[in-house]
Amino acid sequence: QVQLVESGGGLVQAGGSLRLSCAASGSIFSINRMAWYRQAPGKQRDLVAVITSGGSTNYADSVKGRFTISRDNAKNTVYLQMNSLKPEDTADYYCNIGARLSYADYERYYWGQGTQVTVSS
Repeated sequence: QVQLVESGGGLVQAGGSLRLSCAASGSIFSINRMAWYRQAPGKQRDLVAVITSGGSTNYADSVKGRFTISRDNAKNTVYLQMNSLKPEDTADYYCNIGARLSYADYERYYWGQGTQVTVSS
C-alpha cells in the first residue's frame, strides 16, 4: 500500500508564505499525477494545483501567480509553495497522487491525511 505524509501547514499572517510537503512511501512502482486539494469548513474539496510526471502543471484561478507546485521524483514527494497568502486560502490541504504498485497494476489514487493552513488578516 501507499502512505502519504504531509507537513508544513500552520498559522501565518496575510501576505506570508508557507511550503507544504507530501511524501509518499510504500511499494510504489510509479507515480503519475500529483496534486493538492483544499477544503474550507462547510465547503467542498477543490483542486488547487496538479503536476504530471512530465512536469506539466495546472492551477486553480484563485491561486495562479501565488502558488507553485513542484515534485522530487527521487523522493516521491510533492511540494506546494504558497506565497502572498490571503485569509481566503484558509483550509485543510490534502495531497493526492496517482500511483501504480506494479507494472501490471492500474493507476490508483491515494489521499494524504490533510494539513491545516490558517491565514490571519
